[in-house]
Amino acid sequence: MKRAVIVICDSLRADLITPHVAPFLSEFGQRSAQFANHRSVFPSTTRTSAASITTGCLPARHGLLGNTMAIDEGDGLVCLSVGKPDFRDRLLRATGRTLHRPTLAERVSRAGSATIAISNVSPGAAYFLDPDGFGWVYNPAGSFGPGRRPLPSAEGLAISKGDAGDSVATERFCEEVLRARIPTVALLWLSEPDYTGHHSPLGSPAHRQAIASADTNVRRVADTVAALDPSGEQILFIVGSDHGMETVDETIDFEGLLIEAGLKSAPRSSDVVVAPNGTSALLYFADPAGVLVGRVARFLATQEWVGRAFVGPELASAGLPTDSPMQIAVTLKSDSRTNPHGVAGHSWVVRDPLEPKDNTGFGQHGGLGKNEQNPFLFISGGGFAPGMRHEPSSLIDMAPTVLRHLGLPATAMDGQGLPAT
Repeated sequence: MKRAVIVICDSLRADLITPHVAPFLSEFGQRSAQFANHRSVFPSTTRTSAASITTGCLPARHGLLGNTMAIDEGDGLVCLSVGKPDFRDRLLRATGRTLHRPTLAERVSRAGSATIAISNVSPGAAYFLDPDGFGWVYNPAGSFGPGRRPLPSAEGLAISKGDAGDSVATERFCEEVLRARIPTVALLWLSEPDYTGHHSPLGSPAHRQAIASADTNVRRVADTVAALDPSGEQILFIVGSDHGMETVDETIDFEGLLIEAGLKSAPRSSDVVVAPNGTSALLYFADPAGVLVGRVARFLATQEWVGRAFVGPELASAGLPTDSPMQIAVTLKSDSRTNPHGVAGHSWVVRDPLEPKDNTGFGQHGGLGKNEQNPFLFISGGGFAPGMRHEPSSLIDMAPTVLRHLGLPATAMDGQGLPAT
């Protein structure tokens, strides 16, 4: 029986995979198909990335636009955290749907097979891997079976983020999921090195230890896959990350600047709502066709911290919808300066009132900076020959690659199956 196993090491930049810090991944990459021009999506956030990986589509088509989004629940637009356990339900009530495109779980379920995901990141990122309950999703905030049936706590995932929790999740993934339950598609999403990268400098001893932790856990999964499929013909094994990170330079109070410039009437007003996404931000407007959009765009053109602003029709070139209240997307300015630990890349970030903390000097992501758009992707088994691939690839190519291996159609996806040779 053909199967697919996917492991995501959250926020692991390709250039930080070195023999000293990540010996297994360094070696595994040499004997796998290694995609040298692999990219994330925009915004390069975990929750958006999860939806793009599972649907094979850009945010413009699947509809999950960031770690935070503005939705109207009846009293005007308000910014909400996508990561909260209840966001999926609130989005469904407000809009009548979750993701706009079918997920891997849905496609596999319709073919009579099963998917199981174990995710140790935010509930939002976990739940949007399968928001409509076609398979099993395990997360510390709550776990669900088919039909979105809540699983009892004894069957859940009572772990913490970081090395210890990831190790427990990996052990369960290998023994219970891969060896015992044998789903057609199995996905493990590790919290490291993202969790540590948000709380310590990139390249610091703590951050390098987090990379080493992810490396050890990938090795455990790889050893299990090799034992289950010695020939490498039946199991397609995909290992990658969702995005990279930049070092936080300065924090911008985007909302405050708009109020100061007379472009937003009050902090909680819905005339224009800022959805912070780390090194990017999305702007939603109560009147998407109104003159305020142009006024805000002209203001942004004067700001030194703006890397690029996508306005109206330009949003399509960033993979974002053009027909929604979100009418401006901003990626903040980044540069190639190194931090005290020799890791290149700094970026400005947008202050998030929902999580008001100072991350200066630590890692962040969300925009189009060179380093946050530098995830890695290794594929072995399933007919994939070792070697470097230089053609462009993206997160949206993973689902169609899995479906091709399983002999299932990958219709209406933005991505395409990646070359095996």
